Amino acid sequence: MQELWKLLTSPRHLIFFEAAARLGSFTKAARELNVQQPAVSAAIRQMEESLGVRLFLRAHRAVTLTPAGERLFSDVSVALERVLNSARAVHQRGRSDHVTLSVSTAFANYWMVPRLQMFHAQNPGIDLRLQTSDREPDLEDEGISLGIRRGYGKWQDCQAALIAPEIIYPIASPPVMDAARSLKCIPDLLSQRLIHLEEPIRERPAWGDWFAHHGVTDRAPRAGLRLNDYALVLQAAMAGEGFAFGWQHVTRRLIAQGLLAARTDWAWHTGAGFWLVWSRHRPLIQQAEQVRDWLIANAEPASARGVT
Repeated sequence: MQELWKLLTSPRHLIFFEAAARLGSFTKAARELNVQQPAVSAAIRQMEESLGVRLFLRAHRAVTLTPAGERLFSDVSVALERVLNSARAVHQRGRSDHVTLSVSTAFANYWMVPRLQMFHAQNPGIDLRLQTSDREPDLEDEGISLGIRRGYGKWQDCQAALIAPEIIYPIASPPVMDAARSLKCIPDLLSQRLIHLEEPIRERPAWGDWFAHHGVTDRAPRAGLRLNDYALVLQAAMAGEGFAFGWQHVTRRLIAQGLLAARTDWAWHTGAGFWLVWSRHRPLIQQAEQVRDWLIANAEPASARGVT
């Protein structure tokens, strides 16, 4: 390390060098690092003098790496990325060892809560905190360990594992379903009271999409009770207010308990799914890895187990 100190004069200079090489500009590097541009220029100049070689070719508005600079940058960028990941992990451990799982209210109430007793029995000592939200989780900005997103499993900011495929069918309370004896075909459902989910931020399919998938496009679904949270939709359906969307992974237990009835023969497999997601850039603490692995192991039986 003594030799490294002599060659580079300061570890701070490595950070200046990496930013300037990555951005191709001393000015942009200074802006990113919140320092003055002459400080970056001076650091690079001292590195070049210590190493006895030019690292950059200077132009009026940009800089480019020399072959020697390219060689140094290839190793420095990898090394600093590893240091950053380790620092993030240590910082998170220092702040807290709890694990935050961001989910919708319905997922929390009807998928996660029924499994909590089993989770705690198998993972004693893990402080798992459910955080409900009306939007898809932003892992980086909100400092969330894990979250559930609807989509197709491809996100630039996070890795993902499928918890449940998106399968939707009509549901209603058993009395409402029994009374709807005229439901011989899907268009007949248009004459029934429908409960609509209208979330303000999170994107979800609607009754119009479901009918269109089944080829019913000549009439619009009837106006009915409109709610902005799926947990409320399920409560309204169980209370006998009409027919609602039934997401299979959320309603499976309610149907098995006799609280809801479903027309599973009219299911729509949308091709999307509900995915467990975690940061692609910030390492998980050990407890979060355990929660992630447990959730994947307890995913819906029809789910794929792949990680993207």
